[in-house]
Formats: sequence, C-alpha cells, structure tokens
Amino acid sequence: MTIYKAPVRDIDFVINDVLDYQAHYAQIPGGEEASPDMIDAIVSEAAKFSEEVLAPLNQSGDEHGCVWKDGEVTTPPGFKEAYDLWVEGGWQGLSHPAEYGGQGLPMSLGLIKSELVGTANWSWGMYPGLSLGAMNTLYVHGTEEQKGLYLSKLCEATWTGTMCLTEPHCGSDLGQMKSKAEPQADGSYKLTGTKIFISAGEHDLAENIVHIVLARTPGAPEGTKGISLFIVPKFLSDAEGNITERNGVSCGSIEKKMGIHGNATCVINFDDATGYMLGKENEGLAAMFTFMNTARIGTAIQGLAASELAYQNAWPYAMDRHSMRSLSGTKNPDKAGDAIIHHADVRRMLLTARAYAEGGRAMIYDAAKYSDVMVHAATQEERDAAENELGFLTPILKAFLTETGLESASNAMQVFGGHGFITEHGMEQIYRDARIATMYEGTTGIQAMDLIGRKVVLDGFKLYAGFSKKLYKFGFKNLLTGKRRRYSAKLIGYTLGLNWKTIKMVARASRNRDAVAAASFDFLMYSGYLSMAYYWAMMAEVAATKLAAGEGDSDFYQAKLETAEFYFSRLLPRAKAYAATMDSSTESVMGMDPVRFALR
Repeated sequence: MTIYKAPVRDIDFVINDVLDYQAHYAQIPGGEEASPDMIDAIVSEAAKFSEEVLAPLNQSGDEHGCVWKDGEVTTPPGFKEAYDLWVEGGWQGLSHPAEYGGQGLPMSLGLIKSELVGTANWSWGMYPGLSLGAMNTLYVHGTEEQKGLYLSKLCEATWTGTMCLTEPHCGSDLGQMKSKAEPQADGSYKLTGTKIFISAGEHDLAENIVHIVLARTPGAPEGTKGISLFIVPKFLSDAEGNITERNGVSCGSIEKKMGIHGNATCVINFDDATGYMLGKENEGLAAMFTFMNTARIGTAIQGLAASELAYQNAWPYAMDRHSMRSLSGTKNPDKAGDAIIHHADVRRMLLTARAYAEGGRAMIYDAAKYSDVMVHAATQEERDAAENELGFLTPILKAFLTETGLESASNAMQVFGGHGFITEHGMEQIYRDARIATMYEGTTGIQAMDLIGRKVVLDGFKLYAGFSKKLYKFGFKNLLTGKRRRYSAKLIGYTLGLNWKTIKMVARASRNRDAVAAASFDFLMYSGYLSMAYYWAMMAEVAATKLAAGEGDSDFYQAKLETAEFYFSRLLPRAKAYAATMDSSTESVMGMDPVRFALR
C-alpha cells in the first residue's frame, strides 16, 4: 500500500519564499482574508484529511472499484463516508463566492487543496474535482437564477457536477456531435442523446448530479458553431433545491478500464431529459471551455500528483533495499549489499521524479494566480489579459506535467524492480491511474497543436513573446547579480534557442502546413522543459540566498540546490533533442503512404 505525507514544507516554500502569495493576495479584492495563519490552517487541515481519510482508501478503492447495477453506481467502501466528511468540512466552496454558500477565498488556495486531495486518492478526488468545473462554468455563464439554485447546491457539495461532451461516434472532434435539444414552451429543453467517458457521471455520494451537457438545437449550424450548452440535473427540483422527480437521465453502464477504478466512468443516456440553456445559443463550446480549462489544470495536478506520490514511495524503498555493492566502495558493510540509494541509476530515477514534482508544483501554483485575477479583476481588460495568459500556459501544464508524471510513475516502479510490478506496494497503481492523464481533457498531441496553432501562430506570437520576455527578464537580471548565474545563462540560451527554432518552423509551415503539426509535440515538450527551468532557477536563487543568510533549514535549501543542479544538468538538456526533431524533415513524418503502414 502506498503512503502519503502532504509536502507542507515544500508548499510553504513555493507560495511564500518563491511566489510571494501574500503580495499577490494584497492586490485582489478579498485577498486579505487569506492571511498566513488562515493559509497555514487550511493547508494543515487539508493535509490531515488527505493523509488520514483519503490515502487509506486509495488501494482499497482500486481493488473494489465501482459497481454498476440497474443504472445505479455504488462507489468503493469508505468513499461515501469520506465524502460526508468533505461536505461537513465545507471544503467544496472554499474558493467560491460567499453569496452562493462558498467561503470566498482565492482560487489559488483551492488549488493547493486539490493537489493534496488528488495525490492522496486521485479516483476519489475526481468527484469533487469535476464539480469545481461545473461551478466555474455556472459562475461565469449562468443566470442569477441558475447560480442561486445550482451553484449554491454545488458549493454545499450536496450536489455534484459533471462534464458531458464525448459521444460514441466522436472523441475530441465535437463538431460531429449529435445530441439534440428541443425547445419547450416553458423555456426549458428536452435533450436526447448518449454521452460516453463521463467521469463521476453516476454515484452514491450526493443526492443529485448536475450534468453540464453539449447538444444541438433545431436548425443549428453544422460543426462546432452549432453547439449549445445545457444544465441537465439527474433529479429535477423546485426553486429552493428540494428534489421533486427523476429526470430522463440514466447510466447505461460503466467502463472497465486500466486505472482510476474508484471513479465511475459512465455511459450517460438522455431520454427526453429536461435541461436549461447555459449561456447563449450556439455558443456552447466557448462556454464549455471554462469547464475544460478547469479540468485541464486539474489534470496537470494529476501529473504533479503522480510524480509526488511516486517519489514519496520510491525513496524509502531505495534506502531500505540492499542489493549489490556501490561502485565507489562499500557503504553498508554489515549488510549483504549496499542500499540501492547508492547506485547512480536509482538516484537518476528518484531525482527525476523529485525534480518534476517540485518544479511542477511551482509551475501550477504560479499559474493559479491568473485564476485569482480572472475572478477578482477590476476591469474586463484585466480579466481578459489574465485569461489569455493562463490559456497560453494551460496546454504546457496539462501535457508536459502529465507526460512527466507518467515518466515518474514508471521510474518509481523501476526502483522497486519486480516488486514494483506486483500490487503489494501500490507502485503499479500509480502508473495505471496516471496513464489516462495524457489522454483525457485533450491528448498530448491535441494540447501541442493548441499551443503552437492557436496560442502562438494564430495569436500572432503576442502571448509567446510575453512568455519569452518573462524568462529573459529573470535571466538577465540574475545573470548579473544572482547567486546561480550559470542557471540564468542556460535559461537565456534555451529561450533564444526556442525562439529561433519556432521562427524556422513557422517559416517552413508557409510552404508545408504539415510542418507545424509534425513539430508540435517537440515544441510543447521543449516549452515544458524551458518553463520548468525558469521555476527551478527561481527556486535555486531563493535557496542559495537563504543559505547565504543562514536562514531556516539548511538541509532543505541544500536539497533544493542539489535537485536544481540535477535538473539543469540532466533534464533540461533533453530540450536540445526536441529542438533537433523540430528542425527535422516534415517528410520523415508525413512521407509514408498510408497503404504502406500495413506492409511489414
């Protein structure tokens, strides 16, 4: 069984020493409520809930899984009791407005909570996690009446939410969607259709489930321009939220799948189900992106969670497992072999997971500041600017951190050797649960095309230029005065390299449109390694400054510097390989005739 200890010390380092959350909170309305004492108390209680309630259910939930019978889903033993404690603790509405039953604290503080919950038990955490997406979508696009009913109940957590996009005949290509919504005389709609892969689509945790559903109204334009968004509850209610009758929504089955067994992945059927339009007609996909971007940031957390949990469980094993002798001389003469922590390749795998976990945490926590601005901005211009900045970072966070999280899970299994492949230690579960993260909410390939296509080329390089400028600004400043100048030099050099490769790639695309697609994955991964380098440079600078001043725990800061050295020496150079493949011939990817794929 895996163990989990919330990384409270590292969280404190990131939000206070590196990112200065207090200065950030001072600039947003209501931010003063998030005092250091308040933050410490929330993180401490979330850590306690995650460690003591959720983590013990992780392996048992995987073994028991969800059970479907006659359209109803029973979650694994202990899940319902844990959810009742979640409701009792008021956790769901932590970062949502008080007028709808929330606590009005910053969105970034809620994200810390999500990391702790997700790392302890990702399957369980998906139930309240999907509700957050529904809450954000309702808050941005709902009418006051809709928010008063649905958002209030979701903040209570007595109702949960889902996102219903995919259908049996279409995956991410939502332009092929066929679900129908027929208008009714009372202003409601009757929805008919089938949605698949609906996480948390049916369960026994809450009294009602609010489905956020994409469908087409009669005469709607073809493709994505004819999609509208609807609120479709499992149970209908009166205006006060009292349940009245069952809606025409049913769970046809749940999927048998590789991982996340404790979360029900459902086929949801809508049979003349009553729904209510959310937002404007035929603008549903744009509105749903509020939900999707929430889910993508949530999935980035899953990548971070995989790296964190993999590292936490692999390093103690490496300390206790004795096998063979160290090449540099015997380390444990009283044992038949030395602890495997003394073998270089084991250290490589452990340090890789550690670097990804700690670097990923800084990346996500910094991006969360934009969420705060989006909610509390004084002007629409500020709100749009924050949304655009977060939109640029989202595909990097989602794709890069899930790819690296999967690598961390694989490496941690390898540290255990054959014992990592069996269920006893729980390492293979981390990998199985993490495998979906590179696929749902848009595969890595889709995120890569979104980044280079929409966020760079179609944007006219404006957001990309801002991204580069941020890296240059830090790099040049610390190149002259910093304590880790060579990291700043590397940051500047790799940023220059990406800029040059990007210009060349776009120039090739003017002659061959496939050039961008063929290089998109490489561009995204280079961007990811470069982004993480920026945060490791920041963390190293802070740690070196603290050490020089004799402040705090010297071992903690020394470990930061040693992990930063590993990142810059062993992981960042991977970006050079991606630069080389970005430069390579498009024909090497697109040249083979499809017929010849079958010739072996």
